[in-house]
Amino acid sequence: MTSFCLEVTGDFACFTRPEMKVERVSYDVITPSAARAVFEAILWKPAIRWQVNKIEVLEPIRWISVRRNEVAAKASVRNAQTAMRDGRGHLALYVEDERQQRAGLFLRDVAYRLHADLLPVAGDALGNPVKYREIFQRRAEKGQCINQPYLGCREFAARFRLVADPAAERPALHETRDLGWMLHDITFGADPQPHFFRAAMRDGVIDLTQAQVSQ
Repeated sequence: MTSFCLEVTGDFACFTRPEMKVERVSYDVITPSAARAVFEAILWKPAIRWQVNKIEVLEPIRWISVRRNEVAAKASVRNAQTAMRDGRGHLALYVEDERQQRAGLFLRDVAYRLHADLLPVAGDALGNPVKYREIFQRRAEKGQCINQPYLGCREFAARFRLVADPAAERPALHETRDLGWMLHDITFGADPQPHFFRAAMRDGVIDLTQAQVSQ
């Protein structure tokens, strides 16, 4: 097992609460699944997995309300299948006919320090974990990634840097609060299942090793 730490910052973020059906409303802080996705954006292989064990909140929790245009529909899967089979079909989506204005409550000026373990699960990662550790460290130091990390929504790009010594960095936010029930992660498969936990921030730190995860 190898541990890494990333400092992640961004101008805006939205970690959408699933109970909000129409308007996008963010959780107060980044979710564990969104934090895991940042690590996976830098390095992901079938032979490894990332386990986030601690989130440090570095900046005060600030909000911004934004109204923006979205479309109320998506391209039809049936039309796409017909076009693939017959070589022709109606694939257009007319924005003017489907446009809707929706409000969103987003986070702004966010900064987190994310701690995660690199765990081998299959293949040569079991016998040669050093290779994946060095690949991740090299890519993170150079700012390289497989795809651009984002903060909840793809339009909210994240900046990241590898933290060599977390103890030498600035302290976490001096604030304690109950964050309520929060999405922990989703188990994907034939029947995807979301898992939640009761999140609490103590002196700016969310300790996920103590999280009691439930469906």
